[in-house]
Amino acid sequence: MKKFLLAVTALICSFGTMNAQYSSGGFSLSESTLYYGIRIGFTSATLSKDNLGIDGSRFGMTLGGVIGPRCSHSSPLFLESGLYYTERGAKDGNLKATLNYLEIPLLIKYGIKAGPVAVLPYFGPYFSWGLSGKIKNLEGYSAEISSYREGFFNHPDMGFKLGCGVEYNQLYAELGYQFGVVDVRDGADESHSGAFFMNIGMNF
Repeated sequence: MKKFLLAVTALICSFGTMNAQYSSGGFSLSESTLYYGIRIGFTSATLSKDNLGIDGSRFGMTLGGVIGPRCSHSSPLFLESGLYYTERGAKDGNLKATLNYLEIPLLIKYGIKAGPVAVLPYFGPYFSWGLSGKIKNLEGYSAEISSYREGFFNHPDMGFKLGCGVEYNQLYAELGYQFGVVDVRDGADESHSGAFFMNIGMNF
């Protein structure tokens, strides 16, 4: 843990220093053609306000695996995809909507040397499908109902992810935000998903 904190400090102090021959444990920025990894973390998710009145944040878990083939011979540019299980939705007072998704991202990542770590800013779309979910304590209902019942939420979601990862000796951490561009409500008012996320894991 101390080594990781020192690596993050070095990142802040030397962000502008780049070296094309730098290797960061899990993959070489100048030589590797492929990396893969595991991710675990959490989200703080919201839904834009609709007539359900559920627009507060909900915390959930994320678990997934990624693969990143190199897509340029002259620069450390990678195209990362994978498969995630992610818990999103929203909570406001006694009302809570859970929306649990399988998600496939398609991210462009660029590797940068910054002291003893590799910095990997990224951007790209994601595509999600709602697997399960419940709406709890909704006025007029005495029990939980499915989030994907007709008139409530749609299964598909799509949007964009923006973030930055840091790797040190195969250990990986990232922060980011994802915002939906598809209306996830079935009828009624329009609503879009959004979530801050933080993941940790390893690259190989």
